[in-house]
Amino acid sequence: MRRTKTPIAITVDDTEPFAPTPQRPLRTRLRDLPQDTHFEPHQHEWAQLACCASGLLQVAVRAAGHGGSEQDISVVVPPQRAVWIPPGALHSVMVVEAAQSRTVYLHASLFQAGWEQVRVLAVTPLLHALIDAQDHASYREHADEQAALTTLVRHELTHATCLPVGVPMPPAGRGDRRLRALCNELLAQPNTFATLAQWAAAHGASERTMARLFRAELGMSFHHWRQQAVLARALPRLAQGTPVAQVAADSGYASESAFSAMFKACMGTSPRHFRPAGHKTQEGTIAA
Repeated sequence: MRRTKTPIAITVDDTEPFAPTPQRPLRTRLRDLPQDTHFEPHQHEWAQLACCASGLLQVAVRAAGHGGSEQDISVVVPPQRAVWIPPGALHSVMVVEAAQSRTVYLHASLFQAGWEQVRVLAVTPLLHALIDAQDHASYREHADEQAALTTLVRHELTHATCLPVGVPMPPAGRGDRRLRALCNELLAQPNTFATLAQWAAAHGASERTMARLFRAELGMSFHHWRQQAVLARALPRLAQGTPVAQVAADSGYASESAFSAMFKACMGTSPRHFRPAGHKTQEGTIAA
């Protein structure tokens, strides 16, 4: 098992210039971020939508978890997805692949009850365009244009398709450090199919101890958690049109059929169901 590279840690201390207000309830921040950039855990009083125009992010958000306790939810974010982070929620961001980051800060007044929980949303081309337009000078300096764009963004978010939330993680700072290190490493290397005993030994614990930690802190077995980690990386790639056979191989499966069997058992449908409509395959075109 190879070790992951040390991330480029960034302390978040410059968000105030982008803070939303009742007068301007939606603010955007567009940045190009290199691979392995890591924004340390932080929180703020406004909501945030984390997404990217290209590349791949991994967002961890603290939320209510197993048994009512708090746990972190890890979400892999390609350009087709966004993570809704409620006001006050502790969160961090890792850049898995160099990304054009799109961060949207939203004042609490924009949303009604029901948006207090973490959500993963499908991002439409229109929503991407609206987010980018918010930063354009011709809109940024005119209140009427800003208000119109804000209304459209709010409409797109409230009508966006909600997707599976993500992979549960031990809470940073309070969960077992060995379990969290193992989970982080496996998320970065979903194709590494070592046994739990091998993973546990690499992180200074016995197999029995690590199995107990998975049950106690995450509410599931190591086997089930690893499947969730594999799916978290596989789903965005399938949505991008990557062939199922390639996703299966990159996920550590010896055959496409073995991967498809696992996928159907967990998701209730074939991985081909998640590929873009009209996408060319060896068997033909997937109908819309």
